[in-house]
Amino acid sequence: MTTKIPVTIEGNLTGDPEHGAGESGNEYARFTVAVNDRRLNETTNRWEDAGTVFHRVVVFNQQSRHVANSLRKGASVIVAGDLRFGTYTDKETGQARETRDIIADNVGASLKFASVAVDRVPKATSPAADASGPVTVPVSHTGAGVAR
Repeated sequence: MTTKIPVTIEGNLTGDPEHGAGESGNEYARFTVAVNDRRLNETTNRWEDAGTVFHRVVVFNQQSRHVANSLRKGASVIVAGDLRFGTYTDKETGQARETRDIIADNVGASLKFASVAVDRVPKATSPAADASGPVTVPVSHTGAGVAR
């Protein structure tokens, strides 16, 4: 059983996202986010780096394609999801190891130091997603009467 803890992080990608598909066909994107901790040095009254924590992130399905197509190494991102802890057996040593990954529900470019252009993608994946659909006009504008 894994433990899930909701988290939101802000940091920079350490490399381009890796995009692929699992054995079941589900798409994923994996990437690492470096979160820098900064603290005010009360002696010098200046901000200083106090360490970096690296978080592995996995995102699935359509969002994985968007992440792979949109984000590159160094991009500032905000990630919201669940922090999950797990265990596995190292194939080389046979020892039990622990993992800590963020399974992302939402990944976005941070606008703190950059600007982006957003291209909306339809939610549906069928040809109907691009169809304009029927156009409706209120009866009051058509001149048609209502018969009872």
